[in-house]
Amino acid sequence: MEKAEFYFDPVCPWAWMTSRWMLEVMQVRDVRVEFHVMSLSGLNEGRDVPEDYKRHMQESWGPVRTIIKAREVHGQDIVLPLYSAIGKRIHLEKRGFTKENPDQLRESVIEALAEVGASAECISVWATTEVDDLLRESHNRGMLPVGTDVGTPVIHVAGTAFFGPVISPAPKGEAAGKLWDGVLLVSQTPGFFELKRSRTVGPIFD
Repeated sequence: MEKAEFYFDPVCPWAWMTSRWMLEVMQVRDVRVEFHVMSLSGLNEGRDVPEDYKRHMQESWGPVRTIIKAREVHGQDIVLPLYSAIGKRIHLEKRGFTKENPDQLRESVIEALAEVGASAECISVWATTEVDDLLRESHNRGMLPVGTDVGTPVIHVAGTAFFGPVISPAPKGEAAGKLWDGVLLVSQTPGFFELKRSRTVGPIFD
């Protein structure tokens, strides 16, 4: 069985879309996917970004720190179910951070911890740097092979790493498997770096 590593920030809707595709891929191809966090907040540290995005990035430290803490308390197997529980609330139920309700994101993550049976104490790192060394270790492990001019998702597989694919909606069944076959083919071609076109739709979660 082939092993792939998937690096995500739970606040990113495009990473969420790709992660749901990877769950489909596991059903139709002989691949096992291990999920790890990277941090868009860490990636954008020190960059000149709009004020609204800067505030969003400041709030986005909390979820990745909480997932890292949960991994330390409960082990690697908690990462995917916790990501799924958080992502459901942020992306499907639209209960992420907003200026009108700045506490909503934290409340959603607390609910997600309870849903997957993780310790409520994992939220204690939300606004602290207690697990930041571990978070940056995971982030760097994911991003170093692809560089810092991309975001999330990042996938490592078969000795290579790449950003994407950015997809909407996420293919299902054999269509998911065929996309995986194609992504593997191009990513393992020596000298291949980029294939891109302008997005014409946003994330379609259905």
